Amino acid sequence: MYKFRPKTLFIGQKIKYLPTCQSTNDIAASLITNEAALDGTVVVTDHQTAGRGQRGNQWEAQPGQNLTFSVILQPSFLQANEQFWLNIAVSLGISDWLATYLNDRLKVKWPNDLYVEQRKIGGILIENTLYGYSIAWSVVGIGLNINQTRFQTATATSLINETPNECDFVLPDVLPSLLESLEKRYLALRAGQRDVLKTNYLQRLFRYQEESEFIADEERFRGMIVGVEESGRLAIQVGEKLKSFAFKEVEFVIQ
Repeated sequence: MYKFRPKTLFIGQKIKYLPTCQSTNDIAASLITNEAALDGTVVVTDHQTAGRGQRGNQWEAQPGQNLTFSVILQPSFLQANEQFWLNIAVSLGISDWLATYLNDRLKVKWPNDLYVEQRKIGGILIENTLYGYSIAWSVVGIGLNINQTRFQTATATSLINETPNECDFVLPDVLPSLLESLEKRYLALRAGQRDVLKTNYLQRLFRYQEESEFIADEERFRGMIVGVEESGRLAIQVGEKLKSFAFKEVEFVIQ
């Protein structure tokens, strides 16, 4: 089904397609463990039975309706404490592609979600393997709602719901351009273009410099996102105090 050759240097030049699997991230990790992985290998499935997201959440996706895949990368140019730069590059690569359909309605929600206004359209789960002080391997799991029209949660949406398309998107036809967009941003990161990436990331960051509500330590508070630190911590201005939060330490209040 996914027999194509994207216009890339390495991402997607090798495709492993599975009609169904528990998790494409798990399959990708096993390829690395068994020394059968190549930089840029893509594992894609029609039906992921145990897909997972941040905070251990399950990823809701109807079989054959969405893009669920993982990309294997070897970002050895990144130190262990620079992991969030990969999040930035991947988020931008995917959001660049989605923005061709959604324009500036598409936002990157820290740390790994993609939103159209107040509704989630996709998620990213990056799992890294370290070798010494560097990242040896990264498995970039990506789930994008494409043709699914109904969801159990009201805060989810899809590309077909947000565009005027009358026909479903053909998943094997749209994936190559997505991989090309992803590789472009990854190559920019590898080339050291961090200033541009950081600027673009903040321009697309969900609720950046907007007064919003958050939850931390089971308490709700108001604050304003003013940036993201090099470590990936979210910087929020709360009154006269500048506070920073790591993954899972703060939640957005989505209404």
